[in-house]
Amino acid sequence: MREYALVFVVAAAVTFLVTPLTRRFALRIGALAEIRDRDVHAVPTPRLGGLAMFAGLAAGLLVAGQLPFLSAVSRDYGEPRAVLAAGFLICLLGAVDDRFGIDAITKLAGQVLAAGVMVLLGIQLSYALLPNGETVALGPETAVPLTILLTVVLVNALNFVDGLDGLAAGVAAIAALAEFAYSYQIAVNNGLYRATPATLIAVATAGVCIGFLPHNFYPARQFMGDSGSMLVGLLLAASVTSVTGQVSYGGIAGGDALPSLLPLAVPLMVLAVPFVDLALAVVRRTRAGRSPFSPDKQHLHHRLLEIGHSHVRAVLLMWMWAALLGFGGVLASFSNSPIPVATAFVLLTLLSLILVRYPGRGSGSSHRAAGRHAGRASADRTARPPVLPPNERAVPPGAGTEPSGRGNPALGTRA
Repeated sequence: MREYALVFVVAAAVTFLVTPLTRRFALRIGALAEIRDRDVHAVPTPRLGGLAMFAGLAAGLLVAGQLPFLSAVSRDYGEPRAVLAAGFLICLLGAVDDRFGIDAITKLAGQVLAAGVMVLLGIQLSYALLPNGETVALGPETAVPLTILLTVVLVNALNFVDGLDGLAAGVAAIAALAEFAYSYQIAVNNGLYRATPATLIAVATAGVCIGFLPHNFYPARQFMGDSGSMLVGLLLAASVTSVTGQVSYGGIAGGDALPSLLPLAVPLMVLAVPFVDLALAVVRRTRAGRSPFSPDKQHLHHRLLEIGHSHVRAVLLMWMWAALLGFGGVLASFSNSPIPVATAFVLLTLLSLILVRYPGRGSGSSHRAAGRHAGRASADRTARPPVLPPNERAVPPGAGTEPSGRGNPALGTRA
C-alpha cells in the first residue's frame, strides 16, 4: 500500500508542477477556450491541461517500475506500456483539437485508433457475466470490439461531463479511487498478488486528477481540454477493463449476500454520473432531430445552475453523486451485511436530493451575477482583448488583437 501511495503522490506532484508550464504554452500558441453561449466561464481560459496530466501519469508509472513491489507489474504485464502508448496518442489528438479544432468524425476515428492500440498491447475484457450468474471467458472476436466500444464510450462520457471548473477532474478522481479500492479488495479477498495492473492504473489516474484539480477548480486558471478529458476517460476504461482479468467474478462478496451480478456492475457504478449525462445528451439531441455530437447547454451541471445552485455547489453535488454510487457499490459488493450499507446509501441519497431541491441562500443570486458578468464579457470581448501578463500574452505586445483560439464545435468540449 505504501508503494501505491508513493505513485499517487508522484503523479499528483508532477501534474501540479507541470501544469503552469502547459498553461504558458497554451497562452503562447493561442489554445484558449473562448466564450460561447453555452459556456459558464467569463474570460478566455487556456486549455492543454492534458499535457501536464500525461506527464504526471508517465512519472507515476516510471517510479512504479523502480519500486520493489510494484515493479512486478511493469515486468510481468503489458498494461503500463499499453496505457502510455494509447494515452500519448489520445492526448496528442486532444491537444490538436484544443488548439485547432477537429470535426467529430475525425475525433471519433482517433479515439478508435487509440483504443485499438491499447487492445493490441494487451488490455481487453476477459470475462462476461451471463444473466443466470455464470461467468464465461471472452474470445478475441468478442473481447476486442467490446473493449474498443467501452473505451470510446468512456472517453466521450468524460468529455461530456467536462463542463464546469473542477467537475471532470473531481468525478474522475472519485471514480479512480473507487476503482482502486475495488481492484485492491478483489486481490485481498481472493488471496492474489496485490500488485496488479488495474490497481496501479487506477491510483495513477487518481493522482493526476488530484494534481490538476488545484489549477482547475473554480475559478479555473486552466482547463484540461480534450487532451485531458479524453486521456482520463481512456485511463478509466483501461482500469475497468484490466480488473476483469484479475479473477472471475463469482463469489467475490462471499455467500449469497448480494446477487452475483453486482460485482460486474461496480466498475460501471463508479462512472455512473458521466454515463448518465452522456445517455441523456444523446437521447435529448436525437429526439430533437440533431446530431448526438452537437453541443448544447442542457447537461446535468447546466440544469443545476438553472435551478439556482452556484458554480461550486453544483460541482460538489455531482462529486457527491459520484462518490455515493462509486464507493457505495464497492462497499456493497464486499459486504456480508448489506442492510447498513443500503440504509446509509438511501439516507445520503435523500440528503443529496434535498440539497438539489434547495440551492441555499445566495446561491441563485451569485450564479445570476456570474451569468451577467459572462454576458458582459461575451459582448465586450471583440472590443478589447483579455489583460494578460506580458510574459503570457498569446500575441506580440501592441498587436491590438485578441489571442487566436478557436472554440471546438465538436463533441462535448466544455459542453
